[in-house]
This record gives sequence, C-alpha cells and structure tokens, in this order.
Amino acid sequence: MAGQAYAEQGARQHRPRDPGVNQRQHNQQDRIKQGVRSGQLTKEETKDLRSEQKAIRQEERAYKSDGKLTKEERKDLHQDLNALSKDIYQEKHDADVRPKAVK
Repeated sequence: MAGQAYAEQGARQHRPRDPGVNQRQHNQQDRIKQGVRSGQLTKEETKDLRSEQKAIRQEERAYKSDGKLTKEERKDLHQDLNALSKDIYQEKHDADVRPKAVK
C-alpha cells in the first residue's frame, strides 16, 4: 500500500501545474484557426485575438516566474481566458467575413 501511495504522489508531481489553463489556451487557439479556415474571422480580428492570446501567455509566464501559480493568479488567468473566449465567439459570429480569394 505504501509503495502505491508513493508512486501516485510521484505521478501527481510531474503533471502540469494547471492543465485547465493550458488546455483552454490550446482549445482557444484551435477555435481561432477554425475561424480563419472558415472565413469567419477577418485578418484584423485574427490579429487582435492572437494578440490577446499572447498577452495571456505572457501574464501566465510572469505569474509562474516564482515557480508556482497561486489560486488568485489562476483565477485571474481563467477570467482573462473567459473574456478571450467571449471575444472569439463574438468575432466569429459577427457580420464581418474574410473575403474569398479570387481565382
């Protein structure tokens, strides 16, 4: 029993600090790529959304610079990701579309 508990503890220590934040960032990146492919996002909208993404990644790096991510920092990142998610949705569903390439 003790060996199993020790092994489980070791496995937990090697997990990402916050897979929720990382997974959300990845999902949002995929949503932006899909919006570009479908023509739902203009170049300017894409640029703005990617800029927001970059700012969140930089903020996360700054928070983790001391080797840990506090509960408050994690909450702040999730709030920023919520705002970005809303922005992605709004931009993908507005009337602006990327012009089709002329062949």
